[in-house]
Amino acid sequence: MILVIDDDSGVRSSLQFMLKRAGYAVQVVPGPREAMEMVRAEAPDLILMDMNFTLSTSGEEGLTLLKQVKLFRPDVPVILMTAWGSIELAVMGMRAGAFDFVTKPWNNAALLQRIETALELRHVVRNGGDASAVGKLERSGIIGQSKALTEVLDVVARIAPTNASVLVTGESGTGKELIAEAIHANSQHAGKPFVKVNLGGISQSLFESEMFGHRKGAFTDAVADRQGRFELADGGTIFLDEIGELDLSCQVKLLRVLQDQTFEPLGDSHPRKVNVRVVSATNADLRAMVSARTFREDLFYRINLITIKLPALRERREDIPLLARYFADRQAEQNALPRVEFSPEALDFLSRLPYPGNIRELKNLVERTVLMCGKKRLEASDFELGNLAQDTSARPASNASPSFAGMTLDEIERQTILQALSSHRNNLTQVASALGISRAALYRRLEKYDIKIND
Repeated sequence: MILVIDDDSGVRSSLQFMLKRAGYAVQVVPGPREAMEMVRAEAPDLILMDMNFTLSTSGEEGLTLLKQVKLFRPDVPVILMTAWGSIELAVMGMRAGAFDFVTKPWNNAALLQRIETALELRHVVRNGGDASAVGKLERSGIIGQSKALTEVLDVVARIAPTNASVLVTGESGTGKELIAEAIHANSQHAGKPFVKVNLGGISQSLFESEMFGHRKGAFTDAVADRQGRFELADGGTIFLDEIGELDLSCQVKLLRVLQDQTFEPLGDSHPRKVNVRVVSATNADLRAMVSARTFREDLFYRINLITIKLPALRERREDIPLLARYFADRQAEQNALPRVEFSPEALDFLSRLPYPGNIRELKNLVERTVLMCGKKRLEASDFELGNLAQDTSARPASNASPSFAGMTLDEIERQTILQALSSHRNNLTQVASALGISRAALYRRLEKYDIKIND
């Protein structure tokens, strides 16, 4: 049974009609007193409640009711309703234990999807995971058998069939994109589009066009209609990588489309509706960014109904031999080379390296060594040579520094960026790290100085 709490009779009637048509049993009450009587009498499966009541427009009464409900029925998911202008109330409610929030006027399809997701996740929590679920999981290239990885895959197996938004966190190179692909492959959206978006690679000026599309003539260079990433992902999953790099003004625009799954392409006043599962990823500490006011708290709650934290490679060292063999076999196959074997000493050497770059670093080291050595059996000394080559290639040549005499500060900055791009072969993550700036800041400078990157 779904309990609706709202002091507006029109809202109660509308929600009751919609929910009954969707097949749910519904009870409606006008205020906190009647709500608590109902909650004490029987446990609802879900509560849909307004934040403002007749006696209070500050939301204080709604927050008090929410705390009472969570104290009495802690396992019942609560979805809050508030006006867009009062969205701060919803954020306060999320801190107090609400499951999700919607803004008025709500989108029926989006609201029903959130209700379905809340009920599905409640079922998952109550019943636990299927012991065979991980074994049946489509891994999408995820290699490993360690306890740390198995625990992650167990969460993936349980939440993939739901529509819950997922935030995947972890250090750079830990495989966040593969986890996103596994969530999609094991979801009800499998077989539909999986659209990857590197938000750190989209400048503020191009954000709306890239994400929502545009119509011909919407701006100077809009010579034809273009679909945005959300429209391309309709019916499937959109993967928002490096979401921590997103500019604050773009965060507001993203929040609106995540709120009700509608958007307007640039140059078009007709809203478009989409049905998209959202998986985000970051190596940043979003909670710290929220505290620093560089990431919106309402967006943070919107994207992480479920958070999956990936272990660093040093936390799952028992998987290193499996990963090494996988990368070596794939490299040999791609280059028509004989299959490579590893000596026990070689695997021991690989298992003891620190790997600040995680799986990506291991992959590069193995592939480089296979190509450099051309041997059927690799020893520890071969990987020591490959590791040395990796360190050497990361250092720019001593004569690479340009002369800055007579140049303006902008010219010096432009040349410094060009030098870093050349030294790091256009690897923008490495370039940003070498320059001591974020990827978002790097993209703004690339745009400022009209520097084009050839993929």
